[in-house]
Amino acid sequence: MATKVIKGGTIIAADRTYKADVLIDGEIIAAIGADLSGDEIIDATGCYVMPGGIDPHTHLEMPFMGTYSTDDFDTGTAAALAGGTTMVVDFVLPGSDGLLVALQDWFQKAGKARTDYSFHMAITSWNKQVFDEMPKVVERGINTFKHFMAYKGALMVDDDEMFASFLRCGEIGAMPLVHAENGDVVAHLQQKLLAEGNNGPEAHAYSRPPEVEGEAANRAIMIADQAGVPLYIVHVSCEQSHEAIRRARAKGMRVYGEPLIQHLVLDESEYKHEDWDYAARRVMSPPFRDKINQNGLWAGLASGSLQVVATDHCAFTTEQKRFGVGDFTKIPNGTGGLEDRMPVLWTKGVLTGRLTPNEFVAATSTNIAQILNIYPRKGAILPGSDADIVVWDPKAKKTISAKTQKSAIDYNVFEGIEVTGLPRMTLSRGNIAFKDGEVLAPTGSGRFVEREANPSQNRALSTWKELTAPRRVERDPKNIPAGV
Repeated sequence: MATKVIKGGTIIAADRTYKADVLIDGEIIAAIGADLSGDEIIDATGCYVMPGGIDPHTHLEMPFMGTYSTDDFDTGTAAALAGGTTMVVDFVLPGSDGLLVALQDWFQKAGKARTDYSFHMAITSWNKQVFDEMPKVVERGINTFKHFMAYKGALMVDDDEMFASFLRCGEIGAMPLVHAENGDVVAHLQQKLLAEGNNGPEAHAYSRPPEVEGEAANRAIMIADQAGVPLYIVHVSCEQSHEAIRRARAKGMRVYGEPLIQHLVLDESEYKHEDWDYAARRVMSPPFRDKINQNGLWAGLASGSLQVVATDHCAFTTEQKRFGVGDFTKIPNGTGGLEDRMPVLWTKGVLTGRLTPNEFVAATSTNIAQILNIYPRKGAILPGSDADIVVWDPKAKKTISAKTQKSAIDYNVFEGIEVTGLPRMTLSRGNIAFKDGEVLAPTGSGRFVEREANPSQNRALSTWKELTAPRRVERDPKNIPAGV
């Protein structure tokens, strides 16, 4: 098989920056060093060479209210490659048939993927079948289970169900994820606002204030601590939930936080736009927050209290968003972002000095690879790693526009933002998947990435919990009063 050499670039890893050539043999990085030779030369002069991005939070072809999110695994992963992302992790949402039937459905949908992919399994109810099937899901290479604390009457699980599921995760070496919002309070606020005639997109944000997210994050952290499992909190959007994570980590708890690129850049003023469509296109949960909360998220990425930047890419068209005209609770929740995550984060983070280039790589690739137990196969430029590589041109510019995006939706929430720093080329397992504005990876070329259970953080936590478990005090019988 022909070899490739990326020459002339500067490698940016999560831990260091250095100049070297990268030799690719087939799908694997074979060597890193000076003056390497191969059958094909890729000129990276003036560019950075970084691990391909990993987006751990997508909803491609997600069912909702009789429709589906518009980007499927074909168009969604094409957008990902155009933005330097070489792997996505999607969410399996089971129905009454159980976890394994739903998993098979998602495998069928993901057959169109152009990038490598994996899944999180959602726990949306609790019964013996779910209990019995969770270890079988782990055997299929999935080591994370998502729990919705919101969407009352649909996806939401109650505390007792969540605690039981967390305990099961601990038994099988998996990690729970949570969507942290107090679903009971949100449901009440939604009905209150509608009764008052406040039915526009702005009411979506009013119904989900930061307090409902912060309360749920604290509650989920407590439940995970009592269950003895690590916890990953998705789409952290506000200082209240960030503070809960920061405090837990300071106490030695293994809690991870994931802000979204949308929450880092867009604020709540978007919902007050006079154009209903403009505001509705930006409806997602949690909603955009104010600048104070936004600044807190940036600080978390810089300090390490937040680890991963994702997108929650769940793209509904303008027509689909209009399901909620007259009732904001019926606006499909979700926005796009797969193509824009890395360029926007580089522009708004690295170029402003809020992040170093190494922190950028950590937040977009390496940290999540380690959390999901697929490092260094993914998230690294090391001999033996998959050759998932982005050749990043730090001087390339573009203005984000729906007219030129790869996503199938008819708008872009980052419309008009000028970004500096773009992929010149994206390689997926050694194959040139994107180059000079064109997606070259064929539909269906992606592969499922299995993730082993019992990663190091689970093993460490289980050991610590055993060492610190409550112990019975053995007393001399003479010091125990006689029973009555």
